[in-house]
Amino acid sequence: MAGAGVVRETPILSSRTLSERCGATVVLKAENLQRTGSFKLRGALAKVAALGEKCAGGVVCGSAGNHGQAVAYAAQARGVACEVFMPVVAPIAKVEAVSALGALVRLVGADVRESLDAARARGAEASMAFVHPFADPEVIAGQGGIGLELLSQVPDIARVLVPVGGGGLISGVAIALSSARPDVEVIGVRVDADARLTIADGIAVKEPGREMRGMVDRWADELVTVDEDEVGEAMVFLLERAKLVVEGAGAVGVAALIDGRFSPRRRGGSTVVILSGGNVDPGLLAEVVRRHETQAGRRLVLLARLPDRPGSLAPLLALVAEQGANLLDVQHIREGIDLHVRESAIQLVLETRGPAHADEVRAAVRAAGYAEPPLRR
Repeated sequence: MAGAGVVRETPILSSRTLSERCGATVVLKAENLQRTGSFKLRGALAKVAALGEKCAGGVVCGSAGNHGQAVAYAAQARGVACEVFMPVVAPIAKVEAVSALGALVRLVGADVRESLDAARARGAEASMAFVHPFADPEVIAGQGGIGLELLSQVPDIARVLVPVGGGGLISGVAIALSSARPDVEVIGVRVDADARLTIADGIAVKEPGREMRGMVDRWADELVTVDEDEVGEAMVFLLERAKLVVEGAGAVGVAALIDGRFSPRRRGGSTVVILSGGNVDPGLLAEVVRRHETQAGRRLVLLARLPDRPGSLAPLLALVAEQGANLLDVQHIREGIDLHVRESAIQLVLETRGPAHADEVRAAVRAAGYAEPPLRR
């Protein structure tokens, strides 16, 4: 098999919480622990191996990040030049990761489609082999290695949830599974096409091309759609409960289960969720976690009016501490609020134990006479 010895057989991890929530056995295929951080390495290695001497002049690709890292890794292993075209809005972490693997990064285009067009043109101009991220038989066959591993790792596999972007992953997995277990359901999960696709940039191709769409329709038993908010919650769930860093594109299957977009209760056997990648920008992950904390009632923002004199803040902070809240941030605000000339407004960002605790903290602060200042009209 192309890439043998380089591609890792990624582990199957149990999820008691997901299993209890769904009423069925759910396990996670951790492709986020693959070399380069995603399943894309499988297809890239297969393609470069198939090219043989045809890639002597180098390889070129267009990518949001994961495919670029995979092709750069495969080119480095083969000792050939590599150029990766990425959208100008590509996450900095992914751009740096591609560069670290020795590839020349060119930021071209507003989205992946424009980057792909530029990469294809560059390949023709410079006699470099173009490596498509999904619409390529060798790439699809490489991704199928996941399906082959699942057959041996999960003997009672009944269904598998697969992220869908361009369609290469679900096609490869389904083809591999169908050869031995045609009874296994293959469920495709995609992100709402109307979403901004900032979280799930790894599947930022809104619709597969005609040929790939035909393959997806042929091999997928069902297609479900999740939105960005659900994807963000799935990322936090995997971080908190499974201790796994998974990017948005890789978390869509878990999002479908958590929010009930797909239910595996129809028959027995294990449900496998493919976590396709873990290359998430640290800043984005921090924002997703912060938003989750706020929605879960574990972050409280309080405004209070105080006399503008030394020492007036200390009693308020002491009161907050007595209530068991953790101070995360404090700011003095004097603009846009109706205040006396000798008053100041304080904004506190507090970590609480949940909605009930947040209400207790807020009530204690108001009961102590710390009023919320009105906005200036």
